[in-house]
Amino acid sequence: MKKNILSLAVIVAALAFAMPSQAQIKFGIKGGLNVDNINLKHAQANVSAKNRTGFFAGVTADVTIPLAGLGADIAVLYDNKVVGISDGTTEANKTMHYIDLPINAKYTVGFSSLVSAYIATGPQFSWNVGDRSWKPANINQDWELKKSEFSWNVGCGVTALSHVRVGYNYNIALGKTAEITPLGIGTSAVKGKLKNNTHQISLTYLF
Repeated sequence: MKKNILSLAVIVAALAFAMPSQAQIKFGIKGGLNVDNINLKHAQANVSAKNRTGFFAGVTADVTIPLAGLGADIAVLYDNKVVGISDGTTEANKTMHYIDLPINAKYTVGFSSLVSAYIATGPQFSWNVGDRSWKPANINQDWELKKSEFSWNVGCGVTALSHVRVGYNYNIALGKTAEITPLGIGTSAVKGKLKNNTHQISLTYLF
């Protein structure tokens, strides 16, 4: 399964970087909001996750083959994610800092010379550039965030006037975001796992 996913990621990346000479390339700036959709496993019974809102911003390259409608959307983004947890009486938040590299294959349908719509999918590689450890105040847990993450994007959106794009993306984590160890129980304790899927709303301006 993991080999199949990685093979598909390589194929998408190869397509993105090997577009034919008639492809049009536009560069732009991209930003937006993300809302976590957190999945906790084997955590303490009284601990639950709280979804929080963060933001992302960066630069993007948009590649399109006009006649075929195929293309790619490749970006480099700073991603600020916030995760919250609660033990029923106390809540704590953790801000996570990532550099993201999404490489999405894209199919576009033009409704007129002014408006087009697209669907997109592809791999995303993320590197944690912030503090990887967290001991939430007054909550009996020790967190260790992963150094890097591999995830998959599925999205859609609308482009107006060939320059302004509004999009929705669901980022699906294909591995653990963090491991959680209950404090005071010892290293043999069963570690909890956190997987952070993300809803994203973006606004892009293409030059």
